[in-house]
Amino acid sequence: MTKVLPGEVPVTLVADIDLAIAPREFIAITGPSGSGKSSLLYLLGLLDLPSRGDVLIDGRSATAMSEEDRAEVRLSRLGFVFQFHFLLPEFSIAENVALPMRALGRLSPRAISQRAEELLTSLGLADHLRKTPDKLSGGQRQRVAVARALANDPPVILADEPTGSLDTAATAQVFGILRDLVLIRGKTVVAVTHDLNLAAQMQRRVHIIDGRLARDELTR
Repeated sequence: MTKVLPGEVPVTLVADIDLAIAPREFIAITGPSGSGKSSLLYLLGLLDLPSRGDVLIDGRSATAMSEEDRAEVRLSRLGFVFQFHFLLPEFSIAENVALPMRALGRLSPRAISQRAEELLTSLGLADHLRKTPDKLSGGQRQRVAVARALANDPPVILADEPTGSLDTAATAQVFGILRDLVLIRGKTVVAVTHDLNLAAQMQRRVHIIDGRLARDELTR
């Protein structure tokens, strides 16, 4: 797949990348700043569409879907964690985690509240359910973001620099959670990271240079 920004001088963000991702993989996307890592992740997450080529999710063509269908796939099949948590400040953390479930509309209000509390409790946040995000540390907010990504039980988690704004201790904690999503919960996790030490601890490393796939290798 290829992604080009049109203009007087077109800019190629992703160039002819052919990538297959299997269930239960733990994949690092690495590369220099501006190399196209996040652009690739946004294509994989159906947040953007390729200029040429396609993205297949469970065999379904992203370019053939309607925007409504892509939104449903993002809600039900994909979970997103970003460098900055993007939690809504006016809501409690339990309410933030409930939002994707409410948007998908498959659970009753009572079941939504129960699942939000269970997810947050499983991530060590049982004592903070009614707090707003500004009352939490950076590492705690990122754990809330992970809980929100898991709200609809998607098989795939896509993370864009999920530890980029965290200190060493919080980085280790969030990375451990992502690893356990693969090893214990059977999720597929694809994470953009500039931290080569973290990338080396993941199962597979996809290295991007100038929008092109420079290396795709097993690390463990």
